[in-house]
Amino acid sequence: MTTDPPELVLVSGMSGAGRSAAAHVLEDLGWFVVDNLPPELLPTIVKLVGGGDRSVSRIAVVVDVRSGSFFAALQGALEALRARDVRPMLLFLEAGDEVLVRRYESVRRPHPLQGDGRVLDGIAREREALRELRADADLVIDTSNLNVHQLAAKIVNAFGGADDQALQATIVSFGYKYGIPVDADLVVDCRFLPNPHWQPELRPRTGLDPEVREYVLKQEDALPFLDQYEGLVTLLARGYLREGKRFATIAVGCTGGKHRSVAMAEELGSRLREHGIGNLVLHRDLGRE
Repeated sequence: MTTDPPELVLVSGMSGAGRSAAAHVLEDLGWFVVDNLPPELLPTIVKLVGGGDRSVSRIAVVVDVRSGSFFAALQGALEALRARDVRPMLLFLEAGDEVLVRRYESVRRPHPLQGDGRVLDGIAREREALRELRADADLVIDTSNLNVHQLAAKIVNAFGGADDQALQATIVSFGYKYGIPVDADLVVDCRFLPNPHWQPELRPRTGLDPEVREYVLKQEDALPFLDQYEGLVTLLARGYLREGKRFATIAVGCTGGKHRSVAMAEELGSRLREHGIGNLVLHRDLGRE
């Protein structure tokens, strides 16, 4: 009797960016999780736990770049897996340099690649070593501004048993003055709409309030823009799935990430769900002003 190959997720990324936290969430979702496995052993672990009477259907493996032969070993392992019709997905966790430095300082631990230098030196070496791996990732999550609950929500949205034939999107509102999210696949600029900040009665409110939402969406170009962007994303979704890309992050920005981007992100998420595009809407900069 033949069985379908198991789902396999490789969890990698920058040290200190949340790989262990992501692995814990996957474990809670029922994935069989193996932490810090040498890449050479990937085919072996898939064979051991993905076949036979004790077969599991979903395996997550955390890998890092501490070995100098990491990439050669990983490429060899991936080729062996493809020969068995196993197509792993790659989840890449990252964060900004300053955030990673603070995290290492808070736990008083050295970076695994810093040697005799500073933590920042180790981060730079690791970022360069992981550059190509990040480019090949199916899903990149920047944890710089995420708490553990927000990270968990992103993991659940992507790997919580959603339909494999549907795109899973994360829609993130943000403020341009705080920077564009580095994990964005698509960026939507809402600064062409009038800013509720200049309406005294709306200034203290947010895009989650009905009054602000109504003000934003009734602007002359708001609904036509959403109509066209909704069509664009549904078109891209079909292409993404044909190319094997199941995840996308859509960043929706305005000046401060409080009014326009929040209202537009919520509306876009609602519209995309009607097309079968599962999504999680997060508001990165809400409350920072």
